[in-house]
Amino acid sequence: MTAAGAPPIVFVHGTRFSAGQWSPQLAALREDFPVAAVDLPGHGVRSAQPWSLDAATEIIASAVDGFERGPALVVGHSLGGYASLEFARRCPERLRGLVLAGASASTRGPWATPYRWVAGLVPRIPANRLARWNDRLLRRLYPPEVVEATIRSGYAFHTLPAAWGEVLGRFDAGAMRHVAAPVLLLNGEKDTVFRSGEPDFARAHPHARVELIPRAGHLANFDAPDAFTDAVRRFALQLPVGG
Repeated sequence: MTAAGAPPIVFVHGTRFSAGQWSPQLAALREDFPVAAVDLPGHGVRSAQPWSLDAATEIIASAVDGFERGPALVVGHSLGGYASLEFARRCPERLRGLVLAGASASTRGPWATPYRWVAGLVPRIPANRLARWNDRLLRRLYPPEVVEATIRSGYAFHTLPAAWGEVLGRFDAGAMRHVAAPVLLLNGEKDTVFRSGEPDFARAHPHARVELIPRAGHLANFDAPDAFTDAVRRFALQLPVGG
């Protein structure tokens, strides 16, 4: 049973994945917190919905409102982290805290160039081939209880060009100034690319702190699910009541 003061937690997945990415965290936290994971537009059950940050923000807001318990802690990974930053800017009254996982790198400037190239390349490769590669990779690296929900939900390669096309060139550390709630930058120690702007993101917010998951990479919640969940739990319990 969740405690009366426990904040609701909304999880927002990364590129090509779906709500299934968060199955280890949902299972571990649901006894103590109201929890939900969303599918962003073009992903999971919303596979047919066109991608836009406007729609992504509305989906996150709807999940927060669905708890009917006031503002929520939002946990966003990678693409979902940047969508969560946009939600924080547009809906500050709905946000009690923000966890950015693998989303403390600027998407502006030269950093974005190889990702624009990848976004252009992906549509040229058959989606079923990409799915097979991803299935094999995830099953080789992680135990079934961590990744099977992600594999069952499929992948959203068709949405990647539009999603990255809108995010690239849009976010840098300045986006943190629009976040009214406390922020945790939760990164895998070895995720050198997506934590490249970590110091700048932390400095840009008066109530931001950094926590690293030892030996984890970009998919830190897969690499070290218990450590990732524990970090989210501790941050949630430290949030001021009422935001």
